[in-house]
Amino acid sequence: MDTVPTSAAKSISGMPEAPDKTSIEVRNFVIPGPAGKISVRLYLPSSIALLPVVVYFHGGGFVSGTLDDADATARFIATHCPALVLCVAYALAPARPFPAAPEDAYAATVWIARNAARFGASSRRLAVAGDDAGGNLAACLTLIARDRNELHIATQVLIGPMLDPSMTRLGDAVRLKSDMTAQDCSDCYRQYLPDSLQRMHPYAAPLESRRLGGLPAAFIATAECDVLHNEAEKYAASLIAAGVHTQVARFAGITHAGLSKHPPVLNEIAEFLRRRLAASPE
Repeated sequence: MDTVPTSAAKSISGMPEAPDKTSIEVRNFVIPGPAGKISVRLYLPSSIALLPVVVYFHGGGFVSGTLDDADATARFIATHCPALVLCVAYALAPARPFPAAPEDAYAATVWIARNAARFGASSRRLAVAGDDAGGNLAACLTLIARDRNELHIATQVLIGPMLDPSMTRLGDAVRLKSDMTAQDCSDCYRQYLPDSLQRMHPYAAPLESRRLGGLPAAFIATAECDVLHNEAEKYAASLIAAGVHTQVARFAGITHAGLSKHPPVLNEIAEFLRRRLAASPE
């Protein structure tokens, strides 16, 4: 297991490394989905041969959020990994509750795996990532991919993920000075999981899964001032117990909303992805 304690996280440079000379081409288009078209945004670094692929899911508590919300994080990963990054505008509740979002996430990931070569990328070096609800989707997607045995995900990055619809592991918002509260979580989960039994489904609540073995290596970033950090760190412990290579870092003084754009977090993610997606013979 690799761990980064709070003190170590604080010691990381306060700014991202200076960007290299790589330019990023951005394309917006739609791809087929299980219930209609899915809007996606692709970030393609120039002059890089055989890129790895990162599929990124934005936050918004399953009920809001857009591709623009993920733009800064996606650009950083595309530049500093570097990697082809595909951001996915998945289905939002309450109009389209569970399981629409994970099915969109899965369809988009299968699509880019099948089409990676068109963009000079390798489907054998594939990662999934996301923040907030997007972190939940990335985590659940690794379970779905393992169970359906249709695609191989090499690694996962979860940034302040929402992993526990039971909300039994939430921290104290007042004590933590959290910008997210239990009421916020309750409102989101009520719309995303209108059937209470869905809150135990592993594709909605990965913490409820008893089958975590064989999942891809994980980097999990949590914020000190966030009611969600307990459940994310509990999930990290469960992955470690199941034999999954897992790196977890809690970042001091950071709120939930600030985590996905916090420079030390971005640097840690880029370094982790570079290591886990290093080129291998095709």
